[in-house]
Amino acid sequence: MWTGLLLLLPLWAQQCGLALATLRTIGGLHRAAAVGGVEVAVAGAGPGAEPGAGTATATGPGSMALLLRRSKRGWAWNHFYLMEEYMGDGPQYVGKLHSDQDPGDGTIRYQLTGDGAGDTFTIDPRSGDIHATKRLDREERSFYTLRARAVSNRTGRPLEDWTNFTIKIHDINDNAPTFTKSVYMASVPEMSDVGTSVMTVTATDADDISYGNSARVVYSILEGQPYFSVEPNTGIIRTALQDMNRENREHYQVVIQAKDMAGQMGGLSGTATVSITLSDVNNNPPRFPQGVYQFSIPESAQLGSVIGMLQVRDNDVGRNAEMDYKITSEEGRDVFRIATDKDTQDGVLSLNRQVDYESKRMYTLRVQVENRYLDPRFRSLGPFHDTALVKVAVTDENEPPVFQRSSYQMEVQESAPVGTIIGSVSAMDPDHIRSPVKHTDMDHVFNVYPGNGSVYLQKPLDREEASWHNISIRAEEFNNPNQISRVPVNIKVLDVNDNPPTFATLYETFVCENAKAGQRIQMISATDPDEPIGGQRFSFRLAPEATVKANFTVRDNNDNTAMVLTLRSGYSRIQHSRYLVPVVISDGGSPVQSSTNTLTVRVCSCDRDGNMKLCNAEALVLAAGLSTGALVAILLCVCILLMLVVLFAALRRQRKKEPLIMSKEDVRDNVVSYNDEGGGEEDTQAFDIGTLRNPEALDDSKLRRDIMPDALYPPLPRRPPPSSLAAAAAGGGGGAGGGAGGVAGALRDNGDVRDFIAHRLGENDTDPTAPPYDSLATYAYEGSGSVAHSLSSLESAASDGDHDYNYLSDWGPRFKKLANMYGTEDSDKDS
Repeated sequence: MWTGLLLLLPLWAQQCGLALATLRTIGGLHRAAAVGGVEVAVAGAGPGAEPGAGTATATGPGSMALLLRRSKRGWAWNHFYLMEEYMGDGPQYVGKLHSDQDPGDGTIRYQLTGDGAGDTFTIDPRSGDIHATKRLDREERSFYTLRARAVSNRTGRPLEDWTNFTIKIHDINDNAPTFTKSVYMASVPEMSDVGTSVMTVTATDADDISYGNSARVVYSILEGQPYFSVEPNTGIIRTALQDMNRENREHYQVVIQAKDMAGQMGGLSGTATVSITLSDVNNNPPRFPQGVYQFSIPESAQLGSVIGMLQVRDNDVGRNAEMDYKITSEEGRDVFRIATDKDTQDGVLSLNRQVDYESKRMYTLRVQVENRYLDPRFRSLGPFHDTALVKVAVTDENEPPVFQRSSYQMEVQESAPVGTIIGSVSAMDPDHIRSPVKHTDMDHVFNVYPGNGSVYLQKPLDREEASWHNISIRAEEFNNPNQISRVPVNIKVLDVNDNPPTFATLYETFVCENAKAGQRIQMISATDPDEPIGGQRFSFRLAPEATVKANFTVRDNNDNTAMVLTLRSGYSRIQHSRYLVPVVISDGGSPVQSSTNTLTVRVCSCDRDGNMKLCNAEALVLAAGLSTGALVAILLCVCILLMLVVLFAALRRQRKKEPLIMSKEDVRDNVVSYNDEGGGEEDTQAFDIGTLRNPEALDDSKLRRDIMPDALYPPLPRRPPPSSLAAAAAGGGGGAGGGAGGVAGALRDNGDVRDFIAHRLGENDTDPTAPPYDSLATYAYEGSGSVAHSLSSLESAASDGDHDYNYLSDWGPRFKKLANMYGTEDSDKDS
């Protein structure tokens, strides 16, 4: 019987692109059964197949001879391998695809698809050779998955189906190790033992760690010996020197190198810098720089005043340099206090209790300083404390007087007469000179005798106004008034029964018209500002004068309250709307004080249950209407409004129309506004534009409706202008008719006026911005002259006194106002 492994076929190595096959039995073999022999068929897996991809099977009739027959490899691939960073000139050969059905005559065409097919990888369709056309980098991509098949060129049918295979990229050492950081920061306590771990640095290599030593990194130290070392394989940095002291050197710079190829020659390397700081430990005790400190303080210093600073040296920093101070000597322990300055760690000596030069002039203290946080590892370097002597001298000062007590409390009866001595205070000069002291009081009720400090009453007291008087008495030296001290004095005013009791509140009492006799209508109580020792005790009774024909009575409840009761049945608010009930209230003090208080009882209409429904007319008005204050406010507002109206009317009446001319003496040119309004479009006689267009067509027969016709005035001779008179005189005897005819002829022959007006009229007619309504256009063209000549004196060479304006009165009503303005003034001057 054959058992176990039958045959192992070692083939070429995997790098050679050959497949490895293992031949094994699939069942037990028996010699007797193997008569006809055994046939073994082996199926190859193709180039690059994994071990075990091919199988072998033994069959046969059974014989002693084992016949082996190797079948041709089929259409199957697993992997191709390719080196990265190929430096050759042409394409890099990858491998060959071959089909068992390929006779090699070019009748089969090979096709390739997948990652990089046609771009990165190409295939020869006739031979099946695969080439890489680009330079590949394993760090970018480590493998490619492709598919291939064989197709018949004659029939176009696939001879081999699509088969997947992988091209793996073999790594080469083309990447140097890189650290995760370029600069590392680390710290290690000073005085650490050798081998203390500082930190771990890490470098990575992008090369394939499973292929050779390309990614195997080894660490070494380039700078930093002999203080630190690094483990080659782990990158752990450790201390290499014993007792490194921070006070000597605090910072170290270490350069670490990472090299691949296990540190062998030709490997690539990278470096990183590690900045290492020695952290502080408490290995230095505090020390006073001097053994004795001397300070001084005036005896008048306030509590908490700083006397001095004690500086201490400690080479440690931070928490290890924090210190505590304390006074170890008995002397001055309760007089002074020492604390630690949080910023500088100096000792701050301050005053805890008042000092007195006359009592003690010098204090000697022993002060100890020690570290707050101790490290037990370095106790042998101790002791971690130090002591020093501190001498504090008290200097003398002129102190103010000192009272024997810090405060005084006195009592006085409120009935005490003015001048009564109620107590005394005493102050003295604490200095060794013992200057005399006088006392003064700033209060107006009490005063003090300057010499002996006796406090006496200056004004009468009233406990009900002020039961306590808190005053301040001042003491000052006779020789130095600036030395002043004060003491509070609290004076209690003792009560005397000097106030009568009164009603506790203002009662609003009413009685129903249907009230029965003996019915309670009010519960009353009393109050008294006095405060007797045993408390108040009040008694109530009806005044004697009200007991005759009384309608009400008062019953004392013997508990400082009383009831007001009715004595008859039935009351009428029409006959008597209210009643006044006098009540006598007495207290239980000595002497007894009493007062008569009047209770007003109104008569009201009530329902059956005794609830008030209606009282007198005054109550109804107050309940339904407005209050008196509201009515007064309304009336006041009405009066103010009336006053404003009258004032506004008075101001309107006082407004005067401004005169046309402010003064008769002001004869300058004035613009006079007549405020004359035309008659509109229907008024064809007030203004005729045709006259301006054709002066020769002037119709003298037309009369204006807005002024009086000239025919109603007697004809007056017109004064000819001076220019015409001069022309007539120069002509040597020209008559008046000839002069007038010359003027009329000048008007008729004045064509430039007509041209100017026509030009302006055309501009206004064609102006698109002109208003559509009737308007008056002023052309500001005077022409060659006017029959009235110019009335302005601006261009006149003569003064106003040389002109005679009386002729203006002869020109008709149009010039009447001008004649009044100028002719009247001339007439006044003549008179």
